[in-house]
Amino acid sequence: MRRRSFLQTSGVTSLGLTVPASTSAAGRSAGPSDRSTLASAQESYEPLGRVSVEGAAEAVLGDDGAVAYLAATTGFAIVDVSDSEEPELLAEERAIDVDGAPVLQILDVKVDDEMLIVPGPANRGSDEFFHGFLRYDVSDPADPRAIGEPYETGTHIHNCYLDGEVLYVVANDTDENPLVVYDVGGEVVEEIGRWSLLEREPGWRDVDWLARYLHDVYVHDDVAYLAHWNAGTYLLDVGDPAEPEYLSHVSDTDLESQREMDDDRDARLGLPGNDHYAAVDETGDLLAVGREAWATGGDEPDGPGGIDLYDVSDPTEPAFRATIDAPRAADERYYGPLWTTAHNFELRDGDLYASWYQGGVTIHDVSDPAEPTERASWRDPETAAFWTARVADPGETFVASSTPAIPHGLTDGALYTFPIRTGEQADQPSLTDLDALEFEDDTGAGENESSNGSGSDGTGASTNSTDGSAEASSNAEDDGASGGVDRTPGFTAGGTVGLVGGVAALEWFRRRPRENDRGRP
Repeated sequence: MRRRSFLQTSGVTSLGLTVPASTSAAGRSAGPSDRSTLASAQESYEPLGRVSVEGAAEAVLGDDGAVAYLAATTGFAIVDVSDSEEPELLAEERAIDVDGAPVLQILDVKVDDEMLIVPGPANRGSDEFFHGFLRYDVSDPADPRAIGEPYETGTHIHNCYLDGEVLYVVANDTDENPLVVYDVGGEVVEEIGRWSLLEREPGWRDVDWLARYLHDVYVHDDVAYLAHWNAGTYLLDVGDPAEPEYLSHVSDTDLESQREMDDDRDARLGLPGNDHYAAVDETGDLLAVGREAWATGGDEPDGPGGIDLYDVSDPTEPAFRATIDAPRAADERYYGPLWTTAHNFELRDGDLYASWYQGGVTIHDVSDPAEPTERASWRDPETAAFWTARVADPGETFVASSTPAIPHGLTDGALYTFPIRTGEQADQPSLTDLDALEFEDDTGAGENESSNGSGSDGTGASTNSTDGSAEASSNAEDDGASGGVDRTPGFTAGGTVGLVGGVAALEWFRRRPRENDRGRP
């Protein structure tokens, strides 16, 4: 692959986008959680702290759990969470540039030991964007340093996973949707292996490539877990990462039903299917598969996607155990004002820490995966849309990132810290009573939505729909400069950034399905 020379500039001064702010909250946990403690005996369950991070998306923790690394759409941010009540911004990199090509739509980062991977763009976009990944030395988290040359893949990178010095990348294109494996430990990055669903099951080639999209990858103890949207979640033996081998898969759909789908938009947005994120616990015996979905007005099941639990103690024979349902809302459409579908999560020490966008964050006891029980939940749907939840200090605290990059764009970018304990939020906001929530009406719902469902979509484009679909009123092309068109399954926020005088102007855009854009994400 062609590699380019590298130029980066910090956006902390020029952008002024990140202003640390913290909020005190009811006490931190005094030690490992006692599962027998009644919620009614606890003080109100609330965040411990908060720090603003413009454009926040995915968050991951360093090895010691004291530092969080955040994808931030136009760059990345590093936050010290060692004091959970006073999280502190350590570093921020914005306006990253490779040979004049901006690195944008950074919705994922991964860290292992002292290396941070920063990929982009998350979705198909302008050829003027850099398509690939960058490596940083974060041995001093307050002073990240670029390692070697950026590596150009030629494809967008929605997600990746770093395991030691081996990087697993979802490299979707309209043909193969492959997993590509790289050795990133040397001065020069080397591709060492790849695997494609179509090599094993060529019949999926007959289905819209977006319905078999490889959305995410997770690796634990030489097994890779591939969330392949409607094709299901595939388990691969990567003991030899140069030669991934199929082990098994789980799926809510089948090839024949996907071939018969008349509306590929419903297939991408609605249940069943939509395997968005998959991960296992520290033992490798319990697998969770999150399904990101919205109401489409179709047959049951119809509504936001939940999280399914599987026993994978024998990875060749996964066994379903239970489903954790998503919080229900008054309006569950993609273009509605409330997103409560499952997003990213972590399994640790018998608990599931999950994010549900405006549905908040939850802790579920999954020590008996056939009978999961909710231990705690917190939400603030007017200001927070949670992207992920990750354990920072086992038994004590976890972190959750809130993103502003959802279609109605009303929530804040931030990193929250939470106690790990059983508890109940006082006066938890309703998700089923829209009148009780104060939304500005640029959501395509409420006062801006006429009786036939038309309204503004939050980007200036008009929507005319009764079922949550939309058509852009403009003849926008996939050029990145004007926002473009993106139909990538799963979360598809992006950023249009003009680098003028060192100042980045951020304009959110989201996918706009159109009848004539089949094959374009």
